[in-house]
Amino acid sequence: MEPSTKPSTPGCVRCKTILMLLLVALILTGFYIYMRFGTDRALQFDDPVMHFKYGSTGGDRNMGFPYWVWKALPQVCSEFLPGKGYASLGMLFEAGHDLPVGMSRRHHLGMDRVFLNCAACHTATVRVKADAAPILIAGMPSHQLDLMAFQKFFQRCASSAKFTPERIIPEAQRLGAKLDPLDRYVVYPIAIHLMRDRVIALMDRLRFINTEPDWGPGRVDTFNSAKAIFNFPIERLPKEELFGASDFPAIWNQAKKRGMQLHWDGNNDRVEERNLSASFGTGATPPIIDHAAIERIEAWSATAAPPAFTQYYPVDATLSAKGAALYQRYCADCHGASGSDFSGKLVGQVTPLKHIGTDPYRVYSYSPALMVNQGTLYAGYPQYQFTHFRKTFGYANMPLDGLWLRAPYLHNGSVPTLWALLQPSQQRPKHFYRGNDVYDPQQVGFVSNIAEQGTQRYFKYDTRLPGNGNQGHDGPAYGTALSTADKWALIEYLKTF
Repeated sequence: MEPSTKPSTPGCVRCKTILMLLLVALILTGFYIYMRFGTDRALQFDDPVMHFKYGSTGGDRNMGFPYWVWKALPQVCSEFLPGKGYASLGMLFEAGHDLPVGMSRRHHLGMDRVFLNCAACHTATVRVKADAAPILIAGMPSHQLDLMAFQKFFQRCASSAKFTPERIIPEAQRLGAKLDPLDRYVVYPIAIHLMRDRVIALMDRLRFINTEPDWGPGRVDTFNSAKAIFNFPIERLPKEELFGASDFPAIWNQAKKRGMQLHWDGNNDRVEERNLSASFGTGATPPIIDHAAIERIEAWSATAAPPAFTQYYPVDATLSAKGAALYQRYCADCHGASGSDFSGKLVGQVTPLKHIGTDPYRVYSYSPALMVNQGTLYAGYPQYQFTHFRKTFGYANMPLDGLWLRAPYLHNGSVPTLWALLQPSQQRPKHFYRGNDVYDPQQVGFVSNIAEQGTQRYFKYDTRLPGNGNQGHDGPAYGTALSTADKWALIEYLKTF
């Protein structure tokens, strides 16, 4: 018998059509969800300096704030800022960029996210006089950024009743956010609640910042922050460990500094490990760090050089020549033959506290227990695992390239100018003001004797507080017993570095 060839009924055709349409709809929905939420794309920059200033280290995948939340918070939580917007925290803005220098932007998890990168701590501005335009210089210490105030702003805002979708989303839309219904009612509400929870949880670990003296602009307590991330019992740590705030360092000429014991206390002689360690401050943890991006920064900083003082100010050649001889006698062994020649028998080595005599708290803050924990950070990535961190008991002798841009001086930024550094400890300023970018070319440092300028208020640095001491680097061996004329000659030579 012939098999049945009974035609399909209209109902079956409709069922198949509906099923096909549903299948197509599911495929298209899946594709849309993948494209919307599976994209992971950071802004790219061909120019290495632009990459340094605005490129991602990968930390925005982990710690990234939703872009429109970032934009809205200075208005939503304005009472927690010291002035107007993020600029009041010392963040720097360039024409043509809506994010400050030191912020990256990445499309991730369905939205644009932003977070700090390396330039946040290693870029600053200089004004050659009070009414001059600021000059942005990549690689110099960020002497204006108040990182503790930045952290406290987000802590206070996230803990307030204002940190809600009902407050933040309308402000974001007022600022220009084009949010579709999925953004408006699903993505951003979820993101805001998640951000609030994560900020509060992180700041609970970093709670030591609420008991430490304010760091002020240009400083960070690197290793107590690391202990907090490792969940050390902060309240049970020895008191002397808890005041380790130090200046952000300059990062020029890294190739010439390979093998030197650096990190203020000389606890690591490998540039790559120091860079990976610093990247944790940008949220770049081992699973999500962008190694290619970090390597681009390493390649740039290997040969990046500071601008010369003489680009902006004159140097007295005769006086400088006299100072050169004094420098060779008093400074070259520890700090190098010149600002570009780093040879010297003690350069990049640690001078014990008992000899250098500077404030000891930064040395105390880096503990053997932390060193052991650091060794576990890249345990799953053997090629990157930290093996060069060491506990030391003094401070490293640094090369002095770009010295004129590295004020205030000493590891904790406790001395405002080179002139002050060449005075005996008891004659150095007991307090001064940090955060001003107007330069003092005579004493070599930033203007530090005014509390405010226009609407800008500067931070009062008190050398009497724990960790802020300005003692040490003192005595005949360090030039503080020179005559006034010789001190001015030495300073004139140091301007050429």
